[in-house]
Amino acid sequence: MTISMAVQSGFRWKARYTVLSILWLGWLFSFLDRMVISVALPFISKDFQLDAASQGIILSTFFAGYALFQIPGGMLADKFGPRRVLAIAIVWWSIFTSITGMVSSFAVLLFCRFIFGVGEGCFPGASWKTIATYFPPKEKATATAIQGSVNTLGPAIASLVAAGIIAAYGWRTVFIALGIPGMLVALAIWVYIKDDPSKHPHVTPEDLAELNAEANVMKAAQKSDGTGITFKDFLKTSVLWQMVLIWFFFDITFWGFISWLPSYLMKVRGFSLLQTGVYGSLPFFVGTFGMLLGGYLSDRFKGSRKWLFIPAAMVAAFCLYLTFSVAAAEMAVVAQCVSAFFMFVAFAAFWGLVVDSIPAEIMGASSGTVNFGGQVAGFVSPFVMGYLIDLNHGSFDMAFMFLIAGTVASVFVALTVKSSDIASS
Repeated sequence: MTISMAVQSGFRWKARYTVLSILWLGWLFSFLDRMVISVALPFISKDFQLDAASQGIILSTFFAGYALFQIPGGMLADKFGPRRVLAIAIVWWSIFTSITGMVSSFAVLLFCRFIFGVGEGCFPGASWKTIATYFPPKEKATATAIQGSVNTLGPAIASLVAAGIIAAYGWRTVFIALGIPGMLVALAIWVYIKDDPSKHPHVTPEDLAELNAEANVMKAAQKSDGTGITFKDFLKTSVLWQMVLIWFFFDITFWGFISWLPSYLMKVRGFSLLQTGVYGSLPFFVGTFGMLLGGYLSDRFKGSRKWLFIPAAMVAAFCLYLTFSVAAAEMAVVAQCVSAFFMFVAFAAFWGLVVDSIPAEIMGASSGTVNFGGQVAGFVSPFVMGYLIDLNHGSFDMAFMFLIAGTVASVFVALTVKSSDIASS
């Protein structure tokens, strides 16, 4: 009886879910590989005798390479297909993750972080291109939120893994070890993911019919709205640059928050390394629920996505203020968790808007352009925070105010987005 009801309900595991699972693993290791540096930073700074500004430069150097290759990576995925871009990118950054654990000087560390960022920079546009190709419009925001959950789980797991390995074996070992699993994910991408769903052996005719039917409706809506189909034409639309600005300001907060949180907990709140691993992971585990909820709500309220983003971002900013202003360390952790929850609701709402607004043919380059804005913020934010911390003699208060200003600015830009500018809303 139960099996019969399940069959009648029509649910079955589809090839696109496996594709999404592999992409999710790729994103997970991209975040693990890039975020362990945040936990290792106090120990790296001790070995190399670095002040806060120099530590900020280490964090920012990754984003220089990462930002520079957002658009080229997306364009390569549009031209040659996402499969080979995804696989090569993972192999590239996995190699330089391991090399990071072997560096002997500050200059070599900066070089490795930059080249590491170049490899990771090719991955986002190709992954969004894959989602746009395999998922019908009604599922894109949810699929993107599931993929985006690694933005929360990645830092959380990185905090726990890095703290445990560093405590037992030192900071170098954690980088050397994390370079290995990415190779297996790259192999899975190469074997299972195809550039064209119609050539995938596990994509059924029913899947293709569903995909093509909804895609044709979306294309018709885009043409009737005058939305450009070519990347060159889309560059002329105001909504693309509004999304770039929103993501730039929002990521000022996001990257500053996750890059400096471990140092803040250890230096200001007095947590030990292992306590930092546990308490530093909590906001991101909580944020995972926010990300999934935001994706679900984003798909249910397509025309109102910005009104999901705006209040969530403002609550996140207020709780970020509480993070550094409350006296008790335990309350600071609670404030961080609440801030992270709403930050990632806003995160999911925003990217639901992005992937549903860009035609699949130009998803790689266009989403890479949007993400470029965020990664420029990733370059700016950690360095500016380090400078503000040094300027205020180790106090994080002004650095946190800088993060809050970024969120508020993203809200003001979001208010200028008109629903008529969004292709699919």
